Amino acid sequence: MSTMTDVTLADISLFAEGAPLMVFEDLRRDSPVHWNVEDEPNSGFWSVTRYNDIVEVLRDTEMYSSEIGAANLEELDPRQLEIRRSILETDGVRHRTLRRMLQPQFTPRALAGYETFLRGITATTLDKALVQSDFDFVADVAADFPIRVLAQLLDVPESDIPSLIKWGNKLIGNTDPEHADVLLGSPESEMYRDLPFRSPAALEVFKYGYELAWSRKGGNGTDLVSVLVNTEPSDGIPIDARDFRNYFLLLVIAGNETTRHTITHTMNNLMANPDQIAILRANPELIPWAVEEFLRAASPVHHFRRTARHNTVLNGQEIKAGDKVVVWFSSGNRDEEVFANPNAFDVQRHPNEHMSFGRGGPHMCLGNSLARLEIQIMFEDLLARDVDLVPNGKADYVYSNFVHGFKRLPVRKA
Repeated sequence: MSTMTDVTLADISLFAEGAPLMVFEDLRRDSPVHWNVEDEPNSGFWSVTRYNDIVEVLRDTEMYSSEIGAANLEELDPRQLEIRRSILETDGVRHRTLRRMLQPQFTPRALAGYETFLRGITATTLDKALVQSDFDFVADVAADFPIRVLAQLLDVPESDIPSLIKWGNKLIGNTDPEHADVLLGSPESEMYRDLPFRSPAALEVFKYGYELAWSRKGGNGTDLVSVLVNTEPSDGIPIDARDFRNYFLLLVIAGNETTRHTITHTMNNLMANPDQIAILRANPELIPWAVEEFLRAASPVHHFRRTARHNTVLNGQEIKAGDKVVVWFSSGNRDEEVFANPNAFDVQRHPNEHMSFGRGGPHMCLGNSLARLEIQIMFEDLLARDVDLVPNGKADYVYSNFVHGFKRLPVRKA
């Protein structure tokens, strides 16, 4: 008989059908700071599964560092870490500086000017999808909409959208044989050890980003690339080629993947809970608040990793300097001590202090206001239409313990 000591969240097969909610529940109850064994060359990590412990790790950057280890489970040598360093692997003044460069572009006030545009492309996406009697909600709705928003923010043509989707799938899906050119951990991946996610797709993203940067350097554009290449960082340290390429790659991923998966999870959750659809259709003014439950239930990123700077104790567990400490948002969002009846999908849940964007701390998702607006507008439009969607086959999850998302969600009109 297996015990908690046998459980390791490094086992991706646990995530084949989405978040392993029962495993998380057992860990929260019996081993909330749990040692996980990993295959070599990795050396194991601590899983943090309770909400309040996760918040402590995220907020205490003096103890739990983002910059002395990768943001995910992979263990990097110092050379790799420097080559791959992005805003996610940066703390302190430099992190705040890099974040401030694009922060003005993502404030609610700045995004208010996009609302008409967002409603227009939402309507276009749904019009095209709903002329069909059955379709894949991922391909025809969830992937189509946020990538068009990203293309607008980057000021790139619609003809580039298929490439942006393909690159995001390959990078984030680096443990999924259907998506990855080279699987993480395979012997071939050693050839790409200096690239993010050990994916050759990163080279294509870098080339694309450099071409945009070269064409916009010295200009007066307001798109994200122009801001990055033409803004002087407040700490006086220029943006070099590494900073730009890694920042750009992060925008390609974060600007698409997490919103896409949240939209898909929400459609799946609404189909499973028609009573919640009825509530929102009768009270559409509730949708902006319901977005918080959409995000909590989705938890589109399973985890992020920190590294202990010093010996410490977390919830009674001794942690050594240099240990990997991994916070599991998809567990924290189901913590019974914080959320009543946490596995219920309740669009009127209040309060709803979910951690899908992080929960406090300097690394809280930069694009959270944009994601909320995109999700809100999508379901305001979809639920206002005289159409009901129902499942039309088995949902197919990305094979990953990092991203909590779908490859396919077949639906049909009822």
